[in-house]
Amino acid sequence: MIETLHDGRFLRLYRNGNWEYVARPHARGAAFIAARTDDDELLLVEQFRVPLQRACIELPAGIVGDEAAFADEDFEAAALRELEEETGYRAGYIEHILTGPTAPGMSSELLHFYVATQLTRVHDGGGVEGENITVHRVPIATIQPWLLAQMAAGKRVDPRVYVGLWFLAQVVR
Repeated sequence: MIETLHDGRFLRLYRNGNWEYVARPHARGAAFIAARTDDDELLLVEQFRVPLQRACIELPAGIVGDEAAFADEDFEAAALRELEEETGYRAGYIEHILTGPTAPGMSSELLHFYVATQLTRVHDGGGVEGENITVHRVPIATIQPWLLAQMAAGKRVDPRVYVGLWFLAQVVR
């Protein structure tokens, strides 16, 4: 039997037997985008993450269906919108790669992973109101030392960055 332990504004905590996990009651999942520029750069975003109390280097991403204006938005449209909001780039090509769990031991959330290419810069990025996102264009050829330098500076790097690099290497240019 599933028991609701707490019902917050954005998260709900459940217990099923001895297992506790969270769900986003007002969302349908999350979209993550590995975006490569024509100059072979990976677009990354940096933002302060409260649970970790430090800046994180991540792929552009966003929760899908959590805002009334986008409640019925499909995942590809959400991925394109999040990419543009966060990085300022519009994709000419996007491909859905996979759908899978974000953190299967603690959350029921599913991620929808995309690769995007043929990018056009349309604005500076930085996210929507209330977000404070820094955009990084990192040459793929030198991304490993760049990521190591970010970690040495005390930032966390989301492992999905490496997953995105692998998937981008599989996509025909």
